[in-house]
Amino acid sequence: CVILDVQAACRVTTVTQELLKEGFHRDLLVKVELGEDAGGCAVAAQMRLPPGIYVDPYELATLQQHNLTKAVVFPGVIDVEAPEYVARDVLVLLFLEQEARCPRCFGAAVPVHARYHRPAQGTGGALVLLESPEVLLCCCHSHLSAECWEPAEVDTPCSSDSTSPCQWHRTKHRPAYEGSMLRVPVGLREHSSLVCALTLLTTGLCSGLILTAACKYGHFS
Repeated sequence: CVILDVQAACRVTTVTQELLKEGFHRDLLVKVELGEDAGGCAVAAQMRLPPGIYVDPYELATLQQHNLTKAVVFPGVIDVEAPEYVARDVLVLLFLEQEARCPRCFGAAVPVHARYHRPAQGTGGALVLLESPEVLLCCCHSHLSAECWEPAEVDTPCSSDSTSPCQWHRTKHRPAYEGSMLRVPVGLREHSSLVCALTLLTTGLCSGLILTAACKYGHFS
């Protein structure tokens, strides 16, 4: 009975995420509707991106300079050229903005990029699963219900513009929502011989043209 009373008192927080645009370069849109009024609290979505997708920290820094998005990425140094099979997970804390007509509704978008995958046999695409974000609240001047929220181990301020420490909280009863799937085009293994042959032919042709131009127009002492 106690468990039922707690679940009834804690209103469900709903989370949706959507991948916008097409191709390797997308926008990840996250929307949250809290079960209770945030009361001036900072709201963020904590997302763990798998190795097949990443956030460019240099692009993110530029967007934050123009106040277009606010987020913190861990680790701070990311190899944007690494393929999927040697990359690591990326943890993103995306600060959400409150919607004008809905006090409990928050949302934000962050650009994400798909990594190159290994060539596959008989298929032209690989699937990347994005797990559902975790909703976090940081309240400096208000109190959250202990039955509905618990402290979270997040070592970052309440704002991307601040350096002051902050205690974040997460929902104890997470709603049942699904993650998003990203389909990434990959090469076919059966085409590897053709690709290698064309690459060598193109390289040889371009090298020959460069040498011909150098011999014809170059000045050698």
